[in-house]
Amino acid sequence: MSNIDLSVTLAGMTMKNPVVVASGTFGFGREYNQFFDLSELGGICAKGLTLHRREGNPAPRIAETPMGILNSVGLQNPGVDAFIAEELPFLRQFDTRVIANISGNTPEEYGIMCEKLAGAGVDMIEVNISCPNVKAGGLAYGTRPELAAEVTEVAKAHAGSVPVMVKLSPNVTDITQIAKAVEGAGADAVSLINTIRGMRIDVNTRRPVLKMNTGGLSGPAVLPVAVRMVWEVAQAVNIPILGMGGVAKGEDAAQLMLAGASAVAVGTALFADPFTPIKVREGLAAIAEKQGLSNLRELTGGVKPW
Repeated sequence: MSNIDLSVTLAGMTMKNPVVVASGTFGFGREYNQFFDLSELGGICAKGLTLHRREGNPAPRIAETPMGILNSVGLQNPGVDAFIAEELPFLRQFDTRVIANISGNTPEEYGIMCEKLAGAGVDMIEVNISCPNVKAGGLAYGTRPELAAEVTEVAKAHAGSVPVMVKLSPNVTDITQIAKAVEGAGADAVSLINTIRGMRIDVNTRRPVLKMNTGGLSGPAVLPVAVRMVWEVAQAVNIPILGMGGVAKGEDAAQLMLAGASAVAVGTALFADPFTPIKVREGLAAIAEKQGLSNLRELTGGVKPW
């Protein structure tokens, strides 16, 4: 490892390096701990939690695409109380930041979970607003600024001193409008992008490859979209960004940081190579060293548009 200072700060939370593992791709870390010490990571964003246990969607719910995967897992998880009792103590063994990701059907559910998780001592709460609001006819919170703001306000009111980061959906006309709305509602940071809605069809059976017909696209194919959206959001808001979407190597992460991200998350690439986060961290350090930087923070927002 080089002498580059790898530490970064995200919404007041200091991390030893800017590489986080994305929610939904790392479980609660137990399996990946067999490959490397989880303390090597800047942070772990745990699998998405709901107020009560969820079994998720029926199979098939994951399918490969030429440049990534489609998934409609459906937020299968043990519920927030089980996470606090059984998984959080395991994660707390490691010298890394623990970020809890939550999804709710109503603002009240978000509030209850934030209160529970803040009391349990997580380092940050990532609020997933890509889920349907049952009171708004199933419309996702993240597709309308006023809905995004509403859930952000509730989360902040119940999270105490724990920073709240809102995860933005790319499935909107203008992501900056949602980013501005959650910033105005008190969000401490934003993370983006979530998956892009997609679909594949088996031409022989004429059926979609996923039981739920459509799913979220992630992997290398979405990186250019993520870089563009991070760049747009960085110019629109003054809160920090956790960039994600298609990161598989140091150069990918550097693009997101140059576009404006303070830290980056690795997701789908983990399925092909569990050591990807370590390689991304080392790749970032090598880029910084080659460019004569003293720390990785100098990358953030360093793009030079034509």
